[in-house]
Amino acid sequence: MHNAVVFSILPFCSAAFAAFANPLPCSGVCVNAHDPALIRRDDGTYFRFSTGGKIAIHSAPSIQGPWVYQGAAIPNGSKINKAGKDDLWAPDVTKVGDTYYLYYSVSSFGSQDSAIGVATSKSLDVNSWTDLGASGVASTVGKPYNAIDGNLMNDGGNFYMSFGSFWSGIYQVKMANPPTKVASGSSSSQIAFVPTGAHAQEGAFMYKYGSYYYLFFSVGQCCGFDSSRPAAGAEYKIQVCRSSNLSSSFVDKSEKSCTSGGGTTVLESHDWVYGPGGQGVFNDPSLGPVLYYHYVDTRVGYADGQKQFGINKLAFTSGWPVVV
Repeated sequence: MHNAVVFSILPFCSAAFAAFANPLPCSGVCVNAHDPALIRRDDGTYFRFSTGGKIAIHSAPSIQGPWVYQGAAIPNGSKINKAGKDDLWAPDVTKVGDTYYLYYSVSSFGSQDSAIGVATSKSLDVNSWTDLGASGVASTVGKPYNAIDGNLMNDGGNFYMSFGSFWSGIYQVKMANPPTKVASGSSSSQIAFVPTGAHAQEGAFMYKYGSYYYLFFSVGQCCGFDSSRPAAGAEYKIQVCRSSNLSSSFVDKSEKSCTSGGGTTVLESHDWVYGPGGQGVFNDPSLGPVLYYHYVDTRVGYADGQKQFGINKLAFTSGWPVVV
């Protein structure tokens, strides 16, 4: 009887251990890459924006590096007069026409007094960014959401921002064209929520593939792993829901609603990769769809300043994203 149990469990364990591919090699400055945002300029240069250093900018000739630090995107801090205006979070960058839009969060850890700011540039380079301040996406105590972790989706000239962290989850609002402000008369609607526990869900990123909109997000504890390690499995991981409608009806692979705690795991801790999250998806001309994120390498250390830049190719063969 015991032998039968052992033999039935071993294949399962092997399959679980091998479920996630390790990150692709990264060269140059691949550390301190919390909440990365990735974009490729028309000349082939890659730019990575990240939390800290007033939005740190790194560039590279390849998605795998070598990454070189260039400086701060918003060196004088945000125009938004809130706590955290000199400690900017969670960048998101996109190109609309001939202009790049950089969204960032102004808040303090655990606070709901938050806002999403926006800056613009024609080149992505350091010293080229103009801070426009508030985008109109903001929150105060008593709101159902926390206005951080903004991500812009351009759907054929219609712009939508997904945002939110903890509280009542992830929300979405329509933006004006150009997307510097919330569209007149637009209100926010909930698109994802974990109704139990600490509601630990944030970092929305929307990606369209085929006829579906895929809503990627991070679930669990993001930070402070060196001083307060969460229970096993409670650390950051990346999940996804999908919908044929950009603004509602997101479900996971088992058809559970994303507003009722649904979420199919795309990447979680494995091998020496711990707490992956803060993700985005990029359609690379050489690799195809790529999941990028931060994580800590357990062989190096667990501190927030040791967050590494991770990259995995994504396959959508089954209709759901799988790291390969």
